[in-house]
Amino acid sequence: MPRPPNYEFQEWWNQQRDKNHDLLQDNNNNNNNFLTVQIRSPTSDPTVGKEVRSRSARQISWIYLLKFQQIANSLAWITNSFIFLLRTANRRIHSSESAPSDSPHSKLYRVIKFFLFLVILLLCFELLAFFKGWHFSPPSVGSAELMVELLYAKWLQIRADYLAPPLQSLANMCIVLFLIQSVDRMLLVLGCAWIKLRRLKPTATAAGDVEGGNVDDYPMVLLQIPMCNEREVYSQSIAAVCIQDWPRERMLVQILDDSDELEVQLLIKAEVQKWQQRGVRILYRHRLIRTGYKAGNLKSAMGCDYVKDYEFVAIFDADFQPAADFLKKTIPYFKGNDDLALVQTRWTFVNKDENLLTRLQNINLAFHFEVEQQVNGVFINFFGFNGTAGVWRIKALEDCGGWLERTTVEDMDIAVRAHLCGWKFIYLNDVKCYCELPESYEAYKKQQYRWHSGPMQLFRLCFVDVLRSKVSWTKKANLIFLFFLLRKLVLPFYSFTLFCIILPLTMFIPEAELPAWVVSYVPGIMSVLSILPAPRSFPFIVPYLLFENTMSVTKFNAMISGLFRLGSSYEWIVTKKLGRSSEADLVAFAEKESDPLIETTTSSLHRSNSESGIDELNKLEGTKKTEIRTRNRLYRMELALAFILLTASVRSLLSAQGIHFYFLLFQGITFLIVGLDLIGEQVS
Repeated sequence: MPRPPNYEFQEWWNQQRDKNHDLLQDNNNNNNNFLTVQIRSPTSDPTVGKEVRSRSARQISWIYLLKFQQIANSLAWITNSFIFLLRTANRRIHSSESAPSDSPHSKLYRVIKFFLFLVILLLCFELLAFFKGWHFSPPSVGSAELMVELLYAKWLQIRADYLAPPLQSLANMCIVLFLIQSVDRMLLVLGCAWIKLRRLKPTATAAGDVEGGNVDDYPMVLLQIPMCNEREVYSQSIAAVCIQDWPRERMLVQILDDSDELEVQLLIKAEVQKWQQRGVRILYRHRLIRTGYKAGNLKSAMGCDYVKDYEFVAIFDADFQPAADFLKKTIPYFKGNDDLALVQTRWTFVNKDENLLTRLQNINLAFHFEVEQQVNGVFINFFGFNGTAGVWRIKALEDCGGWLERTTVEDMDIAVRAHLCGWKFIYLNDVKCYCELPESYEAYKKQQYRWHSGPMQLFRLCFVDVLRSKVSWTKKANLIFLFFLLRKLVLPFYSFTLFCIILPLTMFIPEAELPAWVVSYVPGIMSVLSILPAPRSFPFIVPYLLFENTMSVTKFNAMISGLFRLGSSYEWIVTKKLGRSSEADLVAFAEKESDPLIETTTSSLHRSNSESGIDELNKLEGTKKTEIRTRNRLYRMELALAFILLTASVRSLLSAQGIHFYFLLFQGITFLIVGLDLIGEQVS
């Protein structure tokens, strides 16, 4: 195929040839100048050249006018867009309710606003200095002539003598904490690799005993489902528990309803009645006063007289769907292990691929269950109870004082107290329980706020009890330094302080610096280690790193609130669920059961449904769902930090710091995306 002709080169060649020809002609004319007589035509008009020049000037002026008009139109469009954005933002701010960690009156938010004003002021000052050339030849106090030059010289002296040393010390402290936490994470990964290599796993000493035909060999098990206004998921969660492959006379299901919506209460009552008619021993309990949230609900249920007849209790949140053989896979581990208090199973998620937010959550929780829980369970027989998908020995609950209402993490509270009383835990990584991830950023943020404020409340309350307990000093050190301080306090502290405060400040105070390996290389390695339990998520490794840093502001705020009892650290907000569970599969599974009682009660079940008004309630539920509207929100704290990081990225561009610039730029864009509520589904 012939190459296309190069017209630009041909045109250049012709111009060069003409120029050389003219130059040669001029030389010849100069050499023969004395033989040449110049003859001018008397009819030539001298104004012709002027007209050509005037016409060219007029054309150039028109071109500049057109360009000016284009620039004016562009500026008008940008101005109108900016005004529209401000009006939309203002309208959305005033029309939305603020989350506890996003209140405009929050102390942390006021500090961040002041920090934003400061960095913008410093950026304007640095831009002025850059255009004056002071970056290349900084003025001194003695040689300064202008007032602005004197101020800049004073600023250089103040930041070098007074601001840089404490900032560098704080940065060094955070770097040390960062390295300690990185070593801890690396040791956890190595421990998990050792477990995989040696195939270490808990063993049930009597795994086959429950498979016998004698019903009396099955222990009595209580199954509890605490819920509150769980309109979307109540039916499938109740169905999943009721179809357990366990003798029905040896188990009792408690539906612990704290709903304050009458319609939801009626729906749940109808669902309970349906399973009662199918022969399932199931009870409905509703509290008029919701004190203590989930802990108060569980405490009230354990106070019933018939609980003394049961040996174990399995707890499931409203969006959890245990498999039918859940009890047969967990209960056998208790036999022969009289000091075993808890068997915890792994969570798996039905909506982990729903959107980017759920994918990033799956990475985090996969590491938590695959690595943290498994390593702690195998090597030290202790980990934090996840609050659901676990089976407790009722004797262990009573021995450590039962459920307490003093924190919003009642699951971690009772796990710590049971550990201090000498009880052991087992984690089963191969037994999975389906559940649902929050799909909106607002729901996820509220969940993370509770999960990080509660441990600090608990640490403040149980610190003295840990020191006074009779367990070994190694267990005390593990509880205080690893379980609480390093993984619950240090991690959110250095993530927020190092990457959201210190790094932007080092751009304006270059005398204090963060090495490139702190900004890029070590976080990248830690992200790779975190994503190993979920290898299919490797394409999301960069968004995961940036999003985890973005969530550090929420976790830091929650940690400070819980530690110092600030704000709404004791408020419990139910995580919003959308009912992504496979309800059709559960119903099909229930219909396949070979219990003759189900067949004989099928006709009466349909008749009771119509008599009790369930059809009308379902219609009401359907109309209620159609009235739900979605809305966006603006998160002020994230937006303020976005502008801080983007401002710092502009400053790093002036000093040509490559890695720092790219990190600040992409981290600022991530904060901006999250602050504008552009990640995950919208809140309903």
